Amino acid sequence: MFELYQLEQLLAFAECGTLSGAAERLHLSQPALSRSMQRLEAELQVSLFDRQKNKIKFNENGRMAAEYARQVMEKCQDMIGRVQAFDRSQRTILLGSCAPAPLWEIPPVLSDLYPDRTISSEMRENDVLLQGLRDNFYQLIILPYPVEEPGISCVKYGEEHLYFSLPPAHPLSGSKELYMKDLNGETMLLRNRLGFWRNVTDQKMPDTRFLEQEDVAFEELVKFSALPSFTTDVVLHREGNPVNRVNIPILDDEANVTYYCLYKPHGLNDLNAFLKTLPTD
Repeated sequence: MFELYQLEQLLAFAECGTLSGAAERLHLSQPALSRSMQRLEAELQVSLFDRQKNKIKFNENGRMAAEYARQVMEKCQDMIGRVQAFDRSQRTILLGSCAPAPLWEIPPVLSDLYPDRTISSEMRENDVLLQGLRDNFYQLIILPYPVEEPGISCVKYGEEHLYFSLPPAHPLSGSKELYMKDLNGETMLLRNRLGFWRNVTDQKMPDTRFLEQEDVAFEELVKFSALPSFTTDVVLHREGNPVNRVNIPILDDEANVTYYCLYKPHGLNDLNAFLKTLPTD
């Protein structure tokens, strides 16, 4: 029976078009590659190449074999990825989130519930998270919208509401509510690594100059700066109200988000303990 490395070599020839090019890509000598292809032909009991003096090219058999080789190698890579993901899921719970707030709250809960598992988390784009869940890369993801898809369960996790955080001297600090367009065009302080919130600010406030800061620098600057910034109800509950700041709710629909927890129920029954902590309404 032929070996997988021979299929890799066959694909290299298909992509390079010449034996010398394939040998160079594979870091083999041209004679070694030629002998390997001859052994493959012997295993298949068919000729794959038309050989002429100083020239070799696929015949129809070779072209068909290369296409099947491509499919086999794709299946092998898929198998490797799935087995590795399954192995990782037995030892690790990987959480992916669209925003920072769920990453503050969920990992400690998972650590308490599953002390024998390694809890890892990261923040990524919505589409990357969803595809990662489909591919079993993540065991749990948080998105700012519900998803109805076969094989994926979706339950409400919680809410987060965006506020403007204004210095008392700001002209709009006396407002009860504001829209994001009301401050569009100003210069604002902004935390970095905001996940999907960053897209919201760019879309709703395209003329605003955002000065992005690391968390520690951001907190210090907010204390002493006359520039507007953002906060949320989750941040205020976690960190308290900044000194000399007025927090005003933002009315835009995009500024008031419901988070959803997505997971694959099949084969992940050990997540039931976490799922029982989620709100039932």
